[in-house]
Amino acid sequence: MMKSLAVLGLAAGLVLGQATTAAEVTVLSAGAVEPGLRPASAAFEKRTGHAVKIAFAPAPQIRTRIAAGETWDVVIAPPAVLDEFAKAGKIENERVTLGRVGMGVAVRAGAPIPDISNVEAFERSVLAAESLVFTRGSSGVYFEALLKKMALYEQVQDKITRYEDGESVMGHVLKGKGKEVSFGQLTEIRLYLDKGLRLVGPLPAEVQNYTTYAGAPMTARANAEVARAFVRHLGSPDGQAMFVAAGIER
Repeated sequence: MMKSLAVLGLAAGLVLGQATTAAEVTVLSAGAVEPGLRPASAAFEKRTGHAVKIAFAPAPQIRTRIAAGETWDVVIAPPAVLDEFAKAGKIENERVTLGRVGMGVAVRAGAPIPDISNVEAFERSVLAAESLVFTRGSSGVYFEALLKKMALYEQVQDKITRYEDGESVMGHVLKGKGKEVSFGQLTEIRLYLDKGLRLVGPLPAEVQNYTTYAGAPMTARANAEVARAFVRHLGSPDGQAMFVAAGIER
């Protein structure tokens, strides 16, 4: 009898140990939601004891990497990208919208401030800039299309510099010497305001563009339940409040 109880106790201890084992949630995310995702992830870690490991990449890179076979527990990207993954059976149906981010204009602190108060002033400032810097990500794709729509692209294409991510864009402008102007997601620009970057303001309302971001667990992951719990946490009132506080609009 005593032996049976000992065996049962050992089994219960093993089950309890498994239940309380901390997991690591891996996340591949678009960089625009970083200011909200980091505090939301920290809150999840504190509440659950699980670790969250995040890598950031532009939406086109996320599309390419997942299509090439990379596996993560959670993916955060524009809904159109997640739709592609869903059709390929790479993500689960559970999805949470995190919010939307608009585009802004930034220059190096101390550099001439371009006038973007209206569309006409914006056009003049684009033409007057010595260098136009933006990404190859979602915001950059939109901005290039905007330049073409406004019949400005052919006039400025020789002074365009593009990078794969927002960090490289901001770094280019911070190291500049003249009238370099960057265009990107407002949340990414704000990450560099204490490093010598100046936010001029959002794009004029008539040409503003918002990119929405959502998160979903990938399929067939070993710690799928923890990944689902993390996604639900991001969509909870507490999680959403952290995104709103970071300037990510609902």
